[in-house]
Amino acid sequence: MSVDEVKSSALLRKFFLATAILVFCFGKPLFDLLRLAAKDDLYSYIPLIPLISVYLVWLQKKKLPSFPEPTRKLAMPFLTGGLVAIAVYWFAVRSASPANEDYLALTIFAFLLFFTGACCLFMGKEMLRAITFPIVLLVFMIPFPEFMRHGIETFLQHGSAAVADGLFKLSGMPVYQDGLMFRLPGFNLEVAPECSGIHSSLMLFILSLLAGYLFLRKPWDRTMLTLAVIPLALLRNGFRIFVIGQLCVRIGPEMINSYIHRHGGPLFFILALLPLFLLLIFLRKSERMKSPTQTSEI
Repeated sequence: MSVDEVKSSALLRKFFLATAILVFCFGKPLFDLLRLAAKDDLYSYIPLIPLISVYLVWLQKKKLPSFPEPTRKLAMPFLTGGLVAIAVYWFAVRSASPANEDYLALTIFAFLLFFTGACCLFMGKEMLRAITFPIVLLVFMIPFPEFMRHGIETFLQHGSAAVADGLFKLSGMPVYQDGLMFRLPGFNLEVAPECSGIHSSLMLFILSLLAGYLFLRKPWDRTMLTLAVIPLALLRNGFRIFVIGQLCVRIGPEMINSYIHRHGGPLFFILALLPLFLLLIFLRKSERMKSPTQTSEI
């Protein structure tokens, strides 16, 4: 074994040791995060995020440099940021009792900052550049603070309601919209926070990021694919509200408790995936036409 390989192996062992120490120190918030993922459907994807990140790194194992030169100066901002996040959490706990999601948002954010700092301490610039996306993807382990979750849900509620209102009018059904309340013939339909579609919208967003990273090369094309999720999410959820409203008017109000309302989310999610998939194919073909001799890099 060469000297470089010995040094590289030693650095990797130190990195894994530092990661194990971090996991031990943040054991309680990480365990609480798993409990949150188990009981809240919005965060059910969180346990998959680190596994996906590891898989994305594994895909590039042949391209990773054999001897990473550490970038210790780059580690300082991340380590300092982790200490600041812990300090903010400590002061928040002393002044008030933060909500569970706020507590986890701060502590998991601190954990990821320390982890990124560890990556900088034991890995070189070339390796960090190669695994930037898998590291950034770990951000989705952080639960939304309450104010952010409320803001996203409110945006999705009102956006979906506007789409549904347009669909009702296009269909010719008499409708009066009062904020998030639809007054339909013989039935009133309210777009509650649970009907915002935040979970499926977040899934679409993460899938668009992964698809762009794996199959597209140009940053603009990746951005376009991700931004397309916003109108798709509103159209998908607005169409779902429209379908439920039509069923309740034409069949009966009992359809509000039907399978399509309570468990029809995956069906409407697939409907939203189709145009996203078609856009991905279009962008990929356009890249190949402009650069016929180049292939998409992973």
